[in-house]
Amino acid sequence: MPADGFPPKVGPNQQNVRATRHETSGDLLGGWAAVIDKAFDRIARVIELALALCFIFAVLLNFANVVGRYLLGISLIGSDEVQIYIMIGMTFLGAAVVTRRNMHLRMDVLVRFFPTFIQVLLRILEQLLLIALAGFVLTQSFFYARQMLRFGRSSDMAGIPMWIPHGTVALGFGLILLVAIWRLVGTARGTPERPGEAGP
Repeated sequence: MPADGFPPKVGPNQQNVRATRHETSGDLLGGWAAVIDKAFDRIARVIELALALCFIFAVLLNFANVVGRYLLGISLIGSDEVQIYIMIGMTFLGAAVVTRRNMHLRMDVLVRFFPTFIQVLLRILEQLLLIALAGFVLTQSFFYARQMLRFGRSSDMAGIPMWIPHGTVALGFGLILLVAIWRLVGTARGTPERPGEAGP
């Protein structure tokens, strides 16, 4: 504080420096946000391709089992279990992809007519509920999959370790949890929704 009791005057150069620092910090945050978004999109794409290949494998396995059973009189032991576990993976890992792309089913006919601040509030509430649900299912499925791994349990016919399908549930809800947290952070930062995503 100067001797005259008035705050020091800020020159135009100092204002430019402060504005530059603010813009630089904003650019850094925006850059990291873009990197994280790209990582999420890449993970979703990899999961989508993997599930597509698994689905094709399940269809071919079912076809081979039908041909072998009715034409050759043989049956592929454990094929039904493999198909069931593939469907489990498609369900829970696919749910993570749907959550990332914000394409899950929702009742938003009336929400679109609400004021903007109410829509934002509902979006925050939605993500908080999703975080709580995903966190609960993640912990339960993780501990159960860990028990299956510790006991060495495997399926009766195919001999598949049971921690794999149960771990798939944990992995799916873990990804859902991360996506919900990141979307909540974006809402708090005022980041607009990405093109192609639905409203709250």
